[in-house]
Amino acid sequence: MKLWTPTGAVLALSAVALGAAGSHAVPMDDHARSLFETASRYHFYHAFGLIAVGLAIGRARAGLAHGAGMAFLFGTVLFCGSLYLRAFGTMTPSFLAPTGGMALMLGWLLLAVAVFLGKRHP
Repeated sequence: MKLWTPTGAVLALSAVALGAAGSHAVPMDDHARSLFETASRYHFYHAFGLIAVGLAIGRARAGLAHGAGMAFLFGTVLFCGSLYLRAFGTMTPSFLAPTGGMALMLGWLLLAVAVFLGKRHP
């Protein structure tokens, strides 16, 4: 909880800040706005995913839960980051978004398995 819950809160904060900047400060065409809104939405979803990881750590297999947290963080940076950059007109390597998306899916799978298996009791 001490790592993932605050990290998720900071990720949510950054989603709000970027969303506000994208909505009010930066002119975009429709395609760029669509990319930006997708990035912002997934940014928020996975901030809450990290908070869920933090809350689940005490009841889940910690190693798997930490793996989920790493996958969420890595995936958010790659997937959302590449979409944000593309929305601002920056060319990004084509593999970043799909790699990030796979990491996000892996995070949800790891979290589900970690909670399903529960904490080991000696």
